[in-house]
Amino acid sequence: MEQSTNPRMRPMSAILFGSRWLQVPLYLGLIVAQAVYVYHFMIELTHLVEKLPHLAEADIMLIVLGLIDVVMISNLLIMVIVGGYETFVSRLNLSGHPDEPDWLSHVNANLLKVKLATAIIGISSIHLLKTFINAPNLDQQTMMWQTLIHMAFVISALSIAWIDRIMAHGTPKEH
Repeated sequence: MEQSTNPRMRPMSAILFGSRWLQVPLYLGLIVAQAVYVYHFMIELTHLVEKLPHLAEADIMLIVLGLIDVVMISNLLIMVIVGGYETFVSRLNLSGHPDEPDWLSHVNANLLKVKLATAIIGISSIHLLKTFINAPNLDQQTMMWQTLIHMAFVISALSIAWIDRIMAHGTPKEH
C-alpha cells in the first residue's frame, strides 16, 4: 500500500505540510526590517541634503554608496520575502498582475539561492567600493580582509550557480 493512500499517514502529512505556515511570522518580521531600512534610508538622505554644502566629493560618494547599499539590502529582503513565501509557504496568485516580477513565475529554491548569492555580491561590491574610496583612512589589513571576504562571496556564488547548473542539466557524461 502506498503511503499517500494510507489513512494513518494523512494526519501526519497534514501536520508536516501545514507546518510551512510557521514561516509566516518570519516573513512578517522581514517586512518590519524592510520598514526599518526605509526609515534609515530617509534619515541618511536627509543628512546628505543638509550637509551638502559642506561635503567633499568623496564624502558625497560615500554617502550615496551607503544609500545604494540600503536599497540593495532592501531588494534582497524583497527577494527573500516574496520568493521565500512563494516557494515555501503558498502561492501569491499574482499571475497576470502588471507588477509581478519576471523572476517570480519560475522561482524555486535553487534559483532563489543563486539570486540571493548575486545580491550579496552586489552588496559586498558596494562595501568594497566604499572601502577603496575611503582607503586613505583605512589600514591595509582592513582592506585586505574586506577584499578576501568579497572574493569568498564571489566564489560561493559561482559554486552555488555551478551546482545548480549540474543539478538542472546533469553531468556532461549524460549529454
